[in-house]
Amino acid sequence: MISYGITDVGIKRKVNQDTVYVNDSGVGNLPNLYIVADGMGGELAGDYASAKCVEMVVNGITNSKESEPVKLLEQAIQSANQTINTESKTDPNKAGMGTTLVIATVIDGHLYVANVGDSRLYVATSTKLLQITKDHSVVAELVRTGELDEDDARTDKRKNMITRAVGAETKISPDYFDVVLKGGERILLCSDGLTNMVEDRDIYSIVTDNGSLEARAKKLIRLANSNGGKDNISVVVIE
Repeated sequence: MISYGITDVGIKRKVNQDTVYVNDSGVGNLPNLYIVADGMGGELAGDYASAKCVEMVVNGITNSKESEPVKLLEQAIQSANQTINTESKTDPNKAGMGTTLVIATVIDGHLYVANVGDSRLYVATSTKLLQITKDHSVVAELVRTGELDEDDARTDKRKNMITRAVGAETKISPDYFDVVLKGGERILLCSDGLTNMVEDRDIYSIVTDNGSLEARAKKLIRLANSNGGKDNISVVVIE
């Protein structure tokens, strides 16, 4: 596995509340680990929430004796959630803070994914871009129930209202996915600062081009900014 991760403040925001983590060589019992977290709350609270979440997840995985990947991710996420939720209740400067979270690890041809919120993971095959995660957001729920179509969803004023976040409740319910990889796929983790600014067809074109991973990741950032850069933008590209 090789990867490249990058985060950018965007054009409109003054503070970057996203946190990115990439490790191709192994963390604890996992052979690799990739994370994107997008914080929410006041400027300092959102920044802190995403960084603290990633730190705790990495430490939890590093120190765990669990070898089953989903159980390992669950333990680490729940521990991070408990800490962030407690701090949000006890520190007035961090009241209401939380963060999205998308995590990936590849083991023996299986891509294991966990997500909370609307940060996403995609798999790009030789023919199409597959969104593996399902957004935990008001707009996404309306699309899934047929009350809103996907075109209207892109401009709906409620699109930034998420229904799950690490730290928002005392108990969190991440979604987990197990994807069998055939070989040659490209994997993308990203915050909504990318997906709200760049169409899927353009994401697919860039992720599957022949440039280096660094070049592709930076090209995604540039396109999101050229399209408005309304939010922080984070991407992790993996082969």
